[in-house]
Amino acid sequence: MMFGKSKKLLGVVGALMVGAMVFAGCGADKAASSSGSAALEGKISASGSTALLPLLKPAQEDFQNKNAKVTVNVAGGGSFTGMNQVAEGSVQIGNSDVNLPDEYKDKGLVDHKVVVEPFVFITNKENKVTNLSQEQIVGILTGKITNWKEVGGDDQQITLIHRAKSSGSRATISEVVLKGKEFTDNAVIQDSNGAVRAAISSTPGAVGYVDAPYADDTVKTLDFNGVKYSAQAIIDGKYPIYGYGHMYTKGEPTGAVKAFIDYIMSDEFQNAQVEKLGFIPINKMKK
Repeated sequence: MMFGKSKKLLGVVGALMVGAMVFAGCGADKAASSSGSAALEGKISASGSTALLPLLKPAQEDFQNKNAKVTVNVAGGGSFTGMNQVAEGSVQIGNSDVNLPDEYKDKGLVDHKVVVEPFVFITNKENKVTNLSQEQIVGILTGKITNWKEVGGDDQQITLIHRAKSSGSRATISEVVLKGKEFTDNAVIQDSNGAVRAAISSTPGAVGYVDAPYADDTVKTLDFNGVKYSAQAIIDGKYPIYGYGHMYTKGEPTGAVKAFIDYIMSDEFQNAQVEKLGFIPINKMKK
């Protein structure tokens, strides 16, 4: 009889232990699930390319709306400023229009190529010229052509307005258009795409280059080699003036920084926003 009672007691204790283990397991799964879905939080700082600002400002707003505990601060300053600051750790993301230069390749920077950046040449609206060949543009940028009458326009001095050496936009034009030739020193230098546009719109005879989203009805956009700029012209290989927008991080990003970059590269943002903002999704470029 005692043996039978002991057996029953052991059975009850065993059942209770199994139940406790199951309950504990469920509790652990719930905790893990809760931890895995924890809301993002923190501050993200980014600086650099002003060409990317028309893309990053809306992305910043969208991302903050989706993640109320995250604050994103995006500033300009130029591509090389962005790369310098992320390399030294003063910002978490360095935005740039250029591939990583050799002098930065030992800084531990990771490249996240996020978008295609088209560039256009713009001039004052009163200028009669509507098209420039590559040879003519090179002549203007190098200072060999100084009057609009030399390219079919009025007898008017050309005022070149463009960016400083720290600019990725300038580096892109140097690589794609000048192909090794040097810019003339006889130019007015501005610190952003927006400032270039504003100066050209108010200066008769002015010409310069900006990221395509900055070209509005305050200036005239020039055709290049007889081709009018459009996103499709770039995709089809007919319009060559473009670069890629990069977001550099110091090492592989984590947390909110990774989530912000992932959002910009997501189909949701690339397909719904990028073209509306004047850029081209990377996945649309022909191989």
